[in-house]
Order: sequence, then structure tokens, then C-alpha cells
Amino acid sequence: MTDKKRLISGVKPTGRPHLGNYFGAMKQFVDLQSEYDTFVFIADYHALNFIQDASEMRKLSRELVLDYMAIGLDQKKCTLFKQSDIQEHTELAWIFDTITTMPYLMRAHAYKDAEAKDKEISVGTFNYPMLMAADILLYDAEVVPVGHDQKQHIEYARDTAEKFNRIFGDTFTLPEALILEDVATVPGTDGQKMSKSYKNTIPLFGTNAEITDAVMSIVTDSGGERPEHVYAIHKLFRSEDELKDLYAANVRNYKALKEALAGDIEKMVAPMRERRASISDAEVCEVLQEGGERAKEIASTKMREVKEKIGVMES
Repeated sequence: MTDKKRLISGVKPTGRPHLGNYFGAMKQFVDLQSEYDTFVFIADYHALNFIQDASEMRKLSRELVLDYMAIGLDQKKCTLFKQSDIQEHTELAWIFDTITTMPYLMRAHAYKDAEAKDKEISVGTFNYPMLMAADILLYDAEVVPVGHDQKQHIEYARDTAEKFNRIFGDTFTLPEALILEDVATVPGTDGQKMSKSYKNTIPLFGTNAEITDAVMSIVTDSGGERPEHVYAIHKLFRSEDELKDLYAANVRNYKALKEALAGDIEKMVAPMRERRASISDAEVCEVLQEGGERAKEIASTKMREVKEKIGVMES
């Protein structure tokens, strides 16, 4: 048992991570794991809306576990598990479906976005807020780290908890959003937000050559004394006081500044890349088994309570 507040977050296995993923979310899990009773799950059922190839799903899920182990998630401090290993997630989502209206789900940003783009919308996309609510409420999580644009996820979970509690009696903890105010929006090589969809990323676990190539491709404005896109990324690795002299000594010498940035990225990435390469399949299985056992114990206890409340199990 612990007196720490419980934190939960899910991560979809969607491919190779980049610096934007690291500074925008991944690093925060490592920083928070000592402060909170931390649960991080591989959101493979959520990913099924996008990845519908068995071998790819297995590969991406395994690699995501490797990524998080490599950056410093500690199984002694953090419960890391796969969503699909805990059947209570989908079971609770169905129960929530029965008290949720379609107009309410039609407010979800993902649904509205797909509708605006005239996309064919799967039931999984339409219904994902209820699975997300189940992900959070199943563990009585008190805090959920999100960006400003993700607050709606927590609102859906809170609304669902309040409605269930009102109908069936006090059952679920109402989670709070943990807005990480100081999280940087990392610019990509073209100055836009770093994103796989923009093809402007610097790979987190890339080789030295891959990192260097990506950094050297950063778009610069030949009219400025300082390459702003380079500087914006560089601030993530050195303080502005440290950068002041470097950039003053290399006014308009963009090649030297890019080389310095590539070197600073490599200095941070190299130990994590080596750690990742050293992790065996057996270690990945061990972490997921241990995490799954702890998550299952909590989830099954909560589901027994839920089933008693709704009348499908004797109290």
C-alpha cells in the first residue's frame, strides 16, 4: 500500500518515438513516477482503431515497452502493463455504454474531427471516450497527466463517474487533470510542431548519423543572425545562459550550431539507445507480467464492486 496519489496514463503503440514525444510526454512519466503511484499502460485496444495487422501490433507494442524501459520507467516505481491483458477495461466500457447517450459521445473531438473530414467513422472511434473512461476509473486514478488539448478526456471520465455514482451509488473516484504547464512544444525540422504526420521528426533512438542528418535538415532563415528553429530545439538541452556564448560566437555559422545541437542530442540519447539495445525479450515479458498482475488485482476488485452495484453479481 502507498499513500501516494494514483496516476494513470495510456500510450498508443503507433511507431518510432521522436524528440517531441519524449519532451512532450514520455519524460514526464519518468519524472512523476517517484511522486505518484504511477500506472502506464500500452493502449493496444485504442490502437486497434488504426493498426489492424497482428504482427505490426505485436511489434509496436513490444517496442513501446522497450522505449519506456530505456528512458527510465522503473518497474519498482511504475506499473507498466498492456490494456488488452486486463479484460475488465472492455467489460467496464460496455457497462458505461449503457448509461451513455449518442449525442453526448458526438461532442468528442475525435468524432467531430472525423465527421468534419467526411471520414467513415468506426464504432471504435465513436465510442473511444467510454473505453478511455474505463481505463481511468477502473483504477480509481486520482490524477491523469494531459496537455491542454486533452482536457476533454478527463471531463468524459468525470461525467461518467458522476453519472454511475448517481445511478448505482458511490463507486468511482473522480479524477483530476494534471496539466503539465512547463511541457515544451518541440518544433520539428521545418519549424512546425514535431509530428510524424509532418515528416519533420528527429528520432529519439536514432543512430548518431540519423540524428545528425535530421538536425542538418532543419530549415533556417538566411536573413537572421540566429537560426531560430535550431535554437528552439537547443533550449531543451542547454540553458539559455549556456547557449548565449555559443550562439554569439557563431553568428550566421549555422553549420557549426547545428553540429553543436546534434552533439548535445547524441549526448542525451546515446545512453538510452544503449540501454534499449541491452533489454532482452525476457525482461520485457517480466515487466509486463508483473505489471499485469498488479493491474489485474486492482481491476478485478473494482469490477466485483461494479457488478454488485449493477446487480449482475450477488453482494
